[in-house]
Amino acid sequence: MAESAAFVSGAGRGIGLAIARELAARGHPVALADLRAATAQREAARLCREGHQAVAVPLDVQDPRAVRQAVRAAKRELGPIGVLVSNAGWDRLIPFLKTNERLWVKLIDLNFTGALRLTKELLPGMVERRHGRIVFVSSDAARVGSSLESVYAGAKAALIGFAKTIAREHAKDGITANVVCPGPTRTPLLAGMRREGGERLIAALERAVPVGRLAEPEEVAYAVAFFASARAGYITGQTLSVSGGLTMA
Repeated sequence: MAESAAFVSGAGRGIGLAIARELAARGHPVALADLRAATAQREAARLCREGHQAVAVPLDVQDPRAVRQAVRAAKRELGPIGVLVSNAGWDRLIPFLKTNERLWVKLIDLNFTGALRLTKELLPGMVERRHGRIVFVSSDAARVGSSLESVYAGAKAALIGFAKTIAREHAKDGITANVVCPGPTRTPLLAGMRREGGERLIAALERAVPVGRLAEPEEVAYAVAFFASARAGYITGQTLSVSGGLTMA
């Protein structure tokens, strides 16, 4: 039986790219959706050369029209989308008292509202077909808080509550909704935070991880792919940390 087509936001690099590659390896046709259109195109072409079915679609999760266009393009190329992985996000390390409303809006829009837009576009088709898998990539900051990440942590926590509600509302439609919370992971975003002065915080997080190292993007991707699989059909409304034991609740 052919695997459902998957739509992965923020799939041009880092965790999103690792997720797209893992899903493709498991037989899913994959739409790599990213604001960095050229990067997504390059990675989709690479997957195609490796024998997978993949397409790149430009996506700005802050723009409702762009979200609609990206979803339509993915459906046109791949057919019905049965898996949504909402991974796109962004952060800036800064104490709360130094933030302003402009930054709040950007962080909430990128990390939470964008996921709402994608879900609103793709959920109706899943309901109609009575089958679907939705996986939100949140953060362990959402579960325990994190210094210098107040608004980001709040937006990512909102994803957890939203996922649980979607899970409750659509369980009888054959749809699951789950959350994966990465801990500190070796990504371009984390590298950028180091350059912007977050070296001490990141080093402290790394020391606090019982496993003793940062996660690799592929390790997060394995968890996402499990939630997206047919075998996870009886698991919904759950939150899984991939954090090397940094959180254990």
